[in-house]
Amino acid sequence: MTSVRREWLFSLVLATLCIGLLFVDLAPPQRDFSSFHARGLVIEVDNSHVRTHQFIRTEFQVLTVRLLGGPHKGSELTITNLLSGKLEFDEFYEEGRQILVEYGLVDGEPANGAARGHYRLHLQALLIGLYVALLVVVAGVTGLKAALSFVFAAIVLWKLFFPLLLMGYPPLLTGFLVVALLTAAVTFSVGGLNRRGTATFLGSMLGVLLTCVLAIWFTGSFQLHGAVRPFGEALLFAGHYDLNLTHIFIASVFIACSGAVMDLAMDIAAAMEEIKLSNPDIGLVAHIGSGLRVGRAVVGTMTTTLLLAYSSSHIFMFMLVMSKGLPSLNILNAPFVSAEILNILVGSFGLVTVAPFTAVIAGLLYRSRIRATSA
Repeated sequence: MTSVRREWLFSLVLATLCIGLLFVDLAPPQRDFSSFHARGLVIEVDNSHVRTHQFIRTEFQVLTVRLLGGPHKGSELTITNLLSGKLEFDEFYEEGRQILVEYGLVDGEPANGAARGHYRLHLQALLIGLYVALLVVVAGVTGLKAALSFVFAAIVLWKLFFPLLLMGYPPLLTGFLVVALLTAAVTFSVGGLNRRGTATFLGSMLGVLLTCVLAIWFTGSFQLHGAVRPFGEALLFAGHYDLNLTHIFIASVFIACSGAVMDLAMDIAAAMEEIKLSNPDIGLVAHIGSGLRVGRAVVGTMTTTLLLAYSSSHIFMFMLVMSKGLPSLNILNAPFVSAEILNILVGSFGLVTVAPFTAVIAGLLYRSRIRATSA
């Protein structure tokens, strides 16, 4: 079987797994009644009960909504939209807006409805479609494989990883196995079932393993726990008392950096392959040295990747603690800030070391001559 056929067969297996996982339900909702979801149009709003204090709204809105889809399309129902005064959770609706409605049935008619936010699902689907189209236009077949691996990663996290954690599976082992599965899917789908894909996979996993070990070590040394993450404490109050939030936090550290690690490993492996194709007689030491030089150049720009990604996602937190006028030592020593520093630096260790890991592995794999068509 040729390498091209192997890669298409692997992509077919990946697509089949994606479809199969959609029917997996490891964590069914803990509810004893049936409900429906549909897109609804707000046709009337009563704000007479809303209390406004500066930018905070409390009490409730009364909405009249017409269902635009689902089995009860065209029906109208009244919804009470409770306002807690927390901007991160509340949504304020106006007439003419489309919202996601969850409702039940009373005597066969829609009733007891609840607003679940402005309707965004169609825009999310459009954005995903545009992203996939861009990948295909820019990278052709490789872009299509990348889109498939992207979908596979999202489904694995949603259908396997999160439910398994809720079921009490060990977060560190489960997280590492999930990363190994996703890394294999991405690297072999995009890089191919060849030495390039193998070098990318092995180099990535070594980088992730180092990140995992360092995360375990420094989390204990920093005296941190998983409740520093948003919604961690809420999970405990929701009844999941047996969850090990600290181990889940550690798993999140090496999972978060695994994508960037794969990216860098693929860059090095692809460069090593091109070097070997251009100079088949290059020696092992010289080949690895060339890969290390490529790695140095790439790492020079990649070292700030995690810093910018993580710090920008917590920009409000940093602005808040700074606005309090606290000394820098107090800010840096705070648990939630220390957690982000650990996340950034430990992840960066894996990102930096994956370059030499991949260069050495690729050098060993490419010791023999290769043909341009067999890579």
